Amino acid sequence: MGDDSEWMKLPVDQKCEHKLWKARLSGYEEALKIFQKIKDEKSPEWSKFLGLIKKFVTDSNAVVQLKGLEAALVYVENAHVAGKTTGEVVSGVVSKVFNQPKAKAKELGIEICLMYIEIEKGEAVQEELLKGLDNKNPKIVVACIETLRKALSEFGSKIILLKPIIKVLPKLFESREKAVRDEAKLIAVEIYRWIRDALRPPLQNINSVQLKELEEEWVKLPTGTPKPSRFLRSQQELEAKLEQQQSAGGDAEGGGDDGDEVPQIDAYELLEAVEILSKLPKDFYDKIEAKKWQERKEALEAVEVLVKNPKLEAGDYADLVKALKKVVGKDTNVMLVALAAKCLTGLAVGLRKKFGQYAGHVVPTILEKFKEKKPQVVQALQEAIDAIFLTTTLQNISEDVLAVMDNKNPTIKQQTSLFIARSFRHCTASTLPKSLLKPFCAALLKHINDSAPEVRDAAFEALGTALKVVGEKAVNPFLADVDKLKLDKIKECSEKVELVHGKKAGLAADKKEFKPVPGRTATSGAAGDKDTKDISAPKPGPLKKAPATKAGGPPKKGKTAAPGGAGSAGTKNKKGLETKEIVEPELSIEVCEEKASAVLPATCIQLLDSSNWKERLACMEEFQKAVELMDRTEMPCQALVRMLAKKPGWKETNFQVMQMKLHIVALIAQKGNFSKTSAQIVLDGLVDKIGDVKCGNNAKEAMTAIAEACVLPWTAEQVMSMAFSQKNPKNQSETLNWLSNAIKEFGFSGLNVKAFISNVKTALAATNPAVRTSAITLLGVMYLYVGPSLRMFFEDEKPALLSQIDAEFEKMQGQSPPAPTRGISKHSISGTDEGEDGDEPDEVGTDVVDLLPRTEISDKITSELVSKIGDKNWKIRKEGLDEVAAIINEAKFIQPNIGELPTALKGRLNDSNKILVQQTLNILQQLAGAMGPNIKQHVKNLGIPIITVLGDSKNNVRAAALATVNAWAEQTGMKEWLEGEDLSEELKKENPFLRQELLGWLAEKLPTLRSTPTDLILCVPHLYSCLEDRNGDVRKKAQDALPFFMMHLGYEKMAKATGKLKPTSKDQVLAMLEKAKANMPAKPAASAKATSKPVGGSAPAKFQPASAPVEDSVSSTVETKPDPKKAKALGVSSKAKSAQGKKVPSKTSLKEDEDKSGPIFIVVPNGKEQRMKDEKGLKVLKWNFTTPRDEYIEQLKTQMSSCVAKWLQDEMFHSDFQHHNKALAVMVDHLESEKEGVIGCLDLILKWLTLRFFDTNTSVLMKALEYLKLLFTLLSEEEYHLTENEASSFIPYLILKVGEPKDVIRKDVRAILNRMCLVYPASKMFPFIMEGTKSKNSKQRAECLEELGCLVESYGMNVCQPTPGKALKEIAIHIGDRDNAVRNAALNTIVTVYNVHGDQVFKLIGTLSEKDMSMLEERIKRSAKRPSAAPVKQVEEKPPRTQSVNSNASMLRKGPAEDMSSKLNQARSMSGHPEAAQMVRREFQLDLDEIENDNGTVRCEMPELVQHKLDDIFEPVLIPEPKIRAVSPHFDDMHSNTASTINFIISQVASGDINTSIQALTQIDEVLRQEDKAEAMSGHIDQFLIATFMQLRLIYNTHMADEKLEKDEIIKLYSCIIGNMISLFQIESLAREASTGVLKDLMHGLITLMLDSRIEDLEEGQQVIRSVNLLVVKVLEKSDQTNILSALLVLLQDSLLATASSPKFSELVMKCLWRMVRLLPDTINSINLDRILLDIHIFMKVFPKEKLKQCKSEFPIRTLKTLLHTLCKLKGPKILDHLTMIDNKNESELEAHLCRMMKHSMDQTGSKSDKETEKGASRIDEKSSKAKVNDFLAEIFKKIGSKENTKEGLAELYEYKKKYSDADIEPFLKNSSQFFQSYVERGLRVIEMEREGKGRIPGSTGISPQTEVTCMPAPTSTMSSIGNTNGEEVGPSVYLERLKILRQRCGLDNTKQDERPPLTSLLSKPAVPPVASSTDMLHSKLSQLRESREQHQHSDLDSNQTHSSGTMTTSSSSTANIDDLKKRLERIKSSRK
Repeated sequence: MGDDSEWMKLPVDQKCEHKLWKARLSGYEEALKIFQKIKDEKSPEWSKFLGLIKKFVTDSNAVVQLKGLEAALVYVENAHVAGKTTGEVVSGVVSKVFNQPKAKAKELGIEICLMYIEIEKGEAVQEELLKGLDNKNPKIVVACIETLRKALSEFGSKIILLKPIIKVLPKLFESREKAVRDEAKLIAVEIYRWIRDALRPPLQNINSVQLKELEEEWVKLPTGTPKPSRFLRSQQELEAKLEQQQSAGGDAEGGGDDGDEVPQIDAYELLEAVEILSKLPKDFYDKIEAKKWQERKEALEAVEVLVKNPKLEAGDYADLVKALKKVVGKDTNVMLVALAAKCLTGLAVGLRKKFGQYAGHVVPTILEKFKEKKPQVVQALQEAIDAIFLTTTLQNISEDVLAVMDNKNPTIKQQTSLFIARSFRHCTASTLPKSLLKPFCAALLKHINDSAPEVRDAAFEALGTALKVVGEKAVNPFLADVDKLKLDKIKECSEKVELVHGKKAGLAADKKEFKPVPGRTATSGAAGDKDTKDISAPKPGPLKKAPATKAGGPPKKGKTAAPGGAGSAGTKNKKGLETKEIVEPELSIEVCEEKASAVLPATCIQLLDSSNWKERLACMEEFQKAVELMDRTEMPCQALVRMLAKKPGWKETNFQVMQMKLHIVALIAQKGNFSKTSAQIVLDGLVDKIGDVKCGNNAKEAMTAIAEACVLPWTAEQVMSMAFSQKNPKNQSETLNWLSNAIKEFGFSGLNVKAFISNVKTALAATNPAVRTSAITLLGVMYLYVGPSLRMFFEDEKPALLSQIDAEFEKMQGQSPPAPTRGISKHSISGTDEGEDGDEPDEVGTDVVDLLPRTEISDKITSELVSKIGDKNWKIRKEGLDEVAAIINEAKFIQPNIGELPTALKGRLNDSNKILVQQTLNILQQLAGAMGPNIKQHVKNLGIPIITVLGDSKNNVRAAALATVNAWAEQTGMKEWLEGEDLSEELKKENPFLRQELLGWLAEKLPTLRSTPTDLILCVPHLYSCLEDRNGDVRKKAQDALPFFMMHLGYEKMAKATGKLKPTSKDQVLAMLEKAKANMPAKPAASAKATSKPVGGSAPAKFQPASAPVEDSVSSTVETKPDPKKAKALGVSSKAKSAQGKKVPSKTSLKEDEDKSGPIFIVVPNGKEQRMKDEKGLKVLKWNFTTPRDEYIEQLKTQMSSCVAKWLQDEMFHSDFQHHNKALAVMVDHLESEKEGVIGCLDLILKWLTLRFFDTNTSVLMKALEYLKLLFTLLSEEEYHLTENEASSFIPYLILKVGEPKDVIRKDVRAILNRMCLVYPASKMFPFIMEGTKSKNSKQRAECLEELGCLVESYGMNVCQPTPGKALKEIAIHIGDRDNAVRNAALNTIVTVYNVHGDQVFKLIGTLSEKDMSMLEERIKRSAKRPSAAPVKQVEEKPPRTQSVNSNASMLRKGPAEDMSSKLNQARSMSGHPEAAQMVRREFQLDLDEIENDNGTVRCEMPELVQHKLDDIFEPVLIPEPKIRAVSPHFDDMHSNTASTINFIISQVASGDINTSIQALTQIDEVLRQEDKAEAMSGHIDQFLIATFMQLRLIYNTHMADEKLEKDEIIKLYSCIIGNMISLFQIESLAREASTGVLKDLMHGLITLMLDSRIEDLEEGQQVIRSVNLLVVKVLEKSDQTNILSALLVLLQDSLLATASSPKFSELVMKCLWRMVRLLPDTINSINLDRILLDIHIFMKVFPKEKLKQCKSEFPIRTLKTLLHTLCKLKGPKILDHLTMIDNKNESELEAHLCRMMKHSMDQTGSKSDKETEKGASRIDEKSSKAKVNDFLAEIFKKIGSKENTKEGLAELYEYKKKYSDADIEPFLKNSSQFFQSYVERGLRVIEMEREGKGRIPGSTGISPQTEVTCMPAPTSTMSSIGNTNGEEVGPSVYLERLKILRQRCGLDNTKQDERPPLTSLLSKPAVPPVASSTDMLHSKLSQLRESREQHQHSDLDSNQTHSSGTMTTSSSSTANIDDLKKRLERIKSSRK
């Protein structure tokens, strides 16, 4: 039972994973209980089990698996996160559960799958189940089919996608396994239940027996619509509500979920498309033209066979259709006509929507062919035209059909009407709008009066169908003139009609699915619901009620009637009345007098023609009174106006009487039912008086009243013809004025433009100027409504006149037409077709365009012209195109029938000659304007090919194509473009240009639409692939378009569409969708409706302002092109719109002009700091991108809003580049005056400028660079220093522009980079420019390399970051570049370095290929030929730039001069790079020699020395950059003032002057002790600690050895340092900032200090050591635990490696580690275990067990084991999950060790103690190690033999000999040379001596233990040139080396040259474990010495190998020398002051 007790204690999740089945069983049971208890589906408990659920279902033990399945089922049902496990769990169920013999397991498996479907994961489940069908195990296949069947049965075909299942069905029926076949049969029956006959075609090829069986089963199925019995989570609440309603007695199913379930699957969708074009007989096109009819028949039969395929692949069928059309139209053999018609039917059925583009060509031909009498031909033609109708829309073919309606042949008329009737059946109220119904009804009304009875009957049927579809209310206005008999006949037909939707639901769905759907979305309320019902109802039952419901009609229509003010019943009878009176017969004068006398006083009638004017006046007054009192119904208008016209009538001479008379006419027109007959009686007289000065106004009033009674279009036409048939110019001009005014009052609807044009032209030609002026005014008013197309009619007028017209039009631009104030109420009553236009401006608009006279040009498109356009010679093609352009130009407006032109032009769109492509595009643009909205029918065959041109590689061609597409879209609206698959097919093409242009276009158009066709969803998969396109622009455009797609499709649909993506892509896309969801604009409001047909009417102007903000708010970058461009392409549409586009902004800007006076940048206190904090804390996006995405621009906009003036911000983020130029101009003006503001917003200004770098417009770029030059000049004057944040978000983007092709720009950028060095240290600029050399742009690489050369030349080697070695290696790579300019730049840069640095260059650049090396040497030789010039030049150039660096490049504001010396000191003590000493090597060497040789005369020669050399000596020391680089990696989060102050103080901490240092420490201590101020240190901690341990090192190495210094001073300094540190490490937040590398060096310093015997001798020394002890404890407790642990491990490793390090040192490090181990239980959770284990791994790699065992002390191995043991104890088995950072785990024993420990802790019950185990282990190890002795020794000798590790090898050999004194190393030495043997012996002796005399050395030389290594007389150092005892002359470089070594000894140098990154880079990446330290430094020194030995070997080896004593004396004397030198230099300096 021991085992049981073990696992019983484990937590549930661990039990579930246990290897014992019992444990797992218990775990699953407990999990099940837990799952049942958790109430909250979002409880965090669920997440614990996320990874385990798969194991639950795939358990290998059958009993346990059952329990696991139960638990998994409950989990899936209740857990919110369960969806994440879908894929893995279902695949587990399929592979491991469905093959189980137990039925229970299978049931549970199926239940789990269904539960996943219920939680909305249907697609994933189905995918896994379908994969299961391919399994070899039939059991699994059967179970998968069963699961799918159950899912379908329960959830229905909406949730379970049938298409993929049906695809695999035939394969399942062929299975060898009977069980699989039977199950397939069951699922086929289930599928049939849902989709009925749609399943037949896909299964037509299965075995006939099986098919028969299926048929039998299918027949048995109930006929009702199946309903799902189980619902998704999201539907369940809905379902519950429905059930409640049902139980309450309401039948809630009608509009429920199942409404559109039946049409969901379409047999067509389930079929595979077949490609037939390639299968056409080769000679088909020849045969079809053959003379013999048999050959033609053969050709057609071949096609007939091919088109029998039920689904055809899309392709270019134009030629085939053309051939078939020719046969139908021209062939004399009727059999062939019928055959060709069948072929067309097959094509239309197989291609569906894709055939739509050919429909327009074929329909007229088929309709005209109906003249054939033969029934079989007629039937074939009928089938063909019906099939074709389903591929297109009625709208598209309406023109062709209407044209045929006027044919004289009765059969054609009859068949066309029947076709219309059949077509109407497929329509719904919304797809048969009034604009379409009107022309059809007009044509059919002619037919009902036809002489041929069959024509009449067909027309009745068509009208009856229309009545049924749209309801009486919509049709009645058109039937006003129809007599009762005919009306009844129409109604009778209407009742017989059965609409497609009712009669055969399935068929409707098959053929016409696309129609009803948009219809339903457009209408709402009752009508929408009704439609849904109709579709789903299988019986024609409900349809009997339909007309009644429909009469109430779609609400849209209902609403439009409402403005009439009367109810619809009232409206109807008034319509009736009105129609009678419109055709009022003309009454004779007698009848009129009779009627008048009945209503007027007798006296009145008698006095009408009295000769006395007063009597006539009195008579008029009575007349007026009588009229005023009369009732509308009783008023005999015609009689009354006849009385008024009676003599003297309109010849009345008295103006008062005349005025009264005219007023009475107006009254009668207003009050009575005034007919056109009455109007004709008076209008002549009114026109006659309109010019009269006194009566004119009354005449106009009367005319207006008549216009209101008889509608303006008719009145205006009469008035105009009357005015221009007489000669009086006054009348003419006043009539024109009246009409101008009337149009404004009545609106433009129904006016006949054509009729006016001729009159206006006459008026324009008039001699009287008043007439001309009035005509122009009228044109202006018409322009408001008709738009720019109006001008076309007057283009041939005289230029002077034309300019007047243009001026008038110009005035009107930007004005919107006023809303009509008159004629509205009458309209709705009048029953004419305008009645219902009130709400629908788009239809008004269309009317305007329809009124323009259109020319038929099809006869001009001859076959010669078409063949010209397709000619092989491009010149002839061009001629053809020119002719077409001329034809269109001449015709102005054309009819939609343009013959063969579309195919001809389409061919030219992919012409190889781009000029012709552009010309074709221009023609198509012209065509759109000329054809107007009718161009719709050409969208598919011509519009889509234009879109293809958007993929052209030439920019100008793409621009032309875009303009053309826009011109077309303006005319057609977007619906036609979005319908069908054409657009998605274009988007599918992987052409980046096409994709970005098309997406950009859609992003512009979609936001303006109120609704889109459902086919838009087809574009979504391709949109997603664009989001991940390789091309950045495509990705950006796709992101821009995303919100607009979502606006129409909704988030759910879009998210669902991601299902087919790969998992990685899916996550990315979903994230983008989330983002887009936030940016999703609202759909435009109703007024925006006009966009779909933005032609004329009042709509465009209304719409523009509404849509503009929508676009703006969505994203300022969607519109990359300026607005007016959109308007330019409007074609026929009103210019008002474009004007609006231009003028509206100007108004607003006028308003804001006054506000522009204030400051442009608002200073927000601490604004910049806050922004930096936000960016650091990741609250906002980091400014880092390849191309700026919207979210960056939006973010910048938001950040700017608080500190940039609103108007300026609008300019800055405008979509038009000219506004950016304005913004830059303003910024330049304000630069000087608003310095504070500019600096406060500098980060934002720079970010905004980076955006401008991505603009393509050069003028903006030039302006931006101009501004930057001024800006950086200002900043350097202000002594501002860029923060890291500002630099990193600006410099990389500026560097991109160095690669610009334009020279001017490159020069500017270089100038800016140059100026930047004044505000940002060159050493920090260096890495950015270095990064620029990696660009793909060769110009950029070359320029960056040149800039690097300039930096090195001006600032010396210290700028090279991270180290000169690394930098130069990277530069040297470019010598081999393929671009010549880059090669030259790289060579020049290295030559520059050579000039500064000499031969060292070769060492730094490492190995180069021979070719590169020879190029470099050649270049250096060439440059050396002019040596005298070089140094001088250098000296001349340097001062200006160097000075600026001294003053600016450090982060300090300019200090007073005396500060400089202390800065000098610090700079020297902290100088991070050995190169500093060598920068001006030759001159420096010279002075050094002089000073050394001649002590006495230094004074005398001093003046010369100062003048000549001193700058150069001090230059390396002066440059403060390396200091900053070394010290301050992060200070960008403080404002530069505080930051620079703190930087300055910290830099003084490391000062060589004790007082300076103490002062600085006191200041820092003050800051640290005040809680509120301590925060200021944040970000400077590493910098401060580095300065501190630098100072500790300085004290240890220099001050302690200096006898002159008071030791009290040193103690004081120590106590300051320690006090400061203790304060710092008490503030936990600051302590945690210390990084690993810094902590390591700090601990090194502190432990060294504790071991310093010299301190103990001082009186307060003990106190210091106690404080250090306390400090170390604080450091261990308070710093970041991961960092300190890591630091201690690396320190221990280093101290064990350094043979010179005292054992005491290692012991103290280990004690610290033990303390850390004690703290572990509390801190384990805050530790990054992965990093610690990586450090331990590295440790164990360096010190394998054997090596650790050889240590004198056993502590290291015990420490390591204790640490690991504690970690294991605390973390348990999970510790093995933390080995992630280790690349190769086999390199050390860590993993094995951990596993052993884990096993041990599991197996052991605590009986053995660790020590015993350890002893046992070490015993075993010992045995094994003896076996490995030979290998081990071989390893050691290998090391001694290698150049790098010789020292280490000797030390190891020494240790080994000491340990195993009997070991025999003779065999290993025997094979080696004599020299090697003596070398080894000597080496061992040296080590022995050194170990014996270890204690004495430090005391005697004052060199710290950490530098002892240098004195070690190992061969490496003995061979160096230091011990040159031959007395040979030594070159200057040797001294230089010596100086370097001495500097290192003095602790002035702590970096290795090229082996490792400098401290800073380590600090900035604290996560990187390898830590640089002093030990590394020592190794580097050795390697440097070795290299210098190889370079300068002046003497033979033997003489160099002196004994250690020699070496030591030399080195100590050289130490004395260097001190001496230093003192002299100090003296020189002080005298210089």
